[in-house]
Amino acid sequence: MHSFRDSYRARQRAGRSLGFTLLEMLVVLVIIGLLAGLVGPRLFSKVDQSKITAATTQVKMLRGAVESLRLDIGRYPTPEEGLALLSKAPADAAVAARWRGPYLDGALPEDPWAHPYQYAVPGADGQPFALYSMGADGKRGGTGDAADLGVLPAAQ
Repeated sequence: MHSFRDSYRARQRAGRSLGFTLLEMLVVLVIIGLLAGLVGPRLFSKVDQSKITAATTQVKMLRGAVESLRLDIGRYPTPEEGLALLSKAPADAAVAARWRGPYLDGALPEDPWAHPYQYAVPGADGQPFALYSMGADGKRGGTGDAADLGVLPAAQ
């Protein structure tokens, strides 16, 4: 027969085996930290690459919208009008009569780093206009994710 003391000890042993010690928890946390340290940088490099891809795609989309605008009004936007002409009719009544916009769905997008896209006339290498993102740093030039993306302005 089991005594009260034996059943108490059995329950006590069973209770101990169900929990984790502080040392076991610390070992698990260290292992998780090491895995995050190895995997994290690889994931963040993919995020940077996806922003570059998104910016390149948006520049192409905006270039297509500017070309459509040119076909309708017969000219490219002036530097003063800029990309705003894609979503807002020009002030000149003669040009506004030919404007068929808006040429974008919604507002003018910002690049993936929350900077406005740049527009200049003329573009480099004989291009009629420049349309580009200044990359992650928001400054001209740079390398990696800070590099300028799109058709750059002519050297001045």
